[in-house]
Amino acid sequence: MEVTETAERQRLRRALVDLLNTYSSEAQHIGHAFANRNHLHATDMHALLAVMHAERHGNPLTPGRLGEAIGLSSGATTALIDRLEKGGHLRRSRESSDRRVVHLRYGDAGMSLAMAFFTPLRPHTDAVMEQFSVDELLAVEKFLSGMTAALVEYRDELRGR
Repeated sequence: MEVTETAERQRLRRALVDLLNTYSSEAQHIGHAFANRNHLHATDMHALLAVMHAERHGNPLTPGRLGEAIGLSSGATTALIDRLEKGGHLRRSRESSDRRVVHLRYGDAGMSLAMAFFTPLRPHTDAVMEQFSVDELLAVEKFLSGMTAALVEYRDELRGR
């Protein structure tokens, strides 16, 4: 029985890694389509996603933290923010008593473009999620959170080299 369980674990590992790679590739294709339609660079997409995720979790990014998150120098981050702000995708916000602290927020125009592009995807993803119980979705959430943490850890190791 142990041999069968070990073989099944190895099979699942290969299958899950393949599925994650395929998912990542397909998500990148969709992201590139959005970027191309809206005259954005791949780095712009990474920045917008980082800002959106941070804002969604109630911890908006500062320009410095955005640069760290996507691996850009201070100067390159400033140019990126300027470009995204000019296009209405981002806005700078001074919400602290320290007026030197700037937080980045998704711009209304950028959010409108994203909603128009990505909303038609929702019925497809909702249909998949409806096939799973809450407990199964919690297991998927735990798995994907762990895999994401592993990727971030490795990414940070690569940046340190």
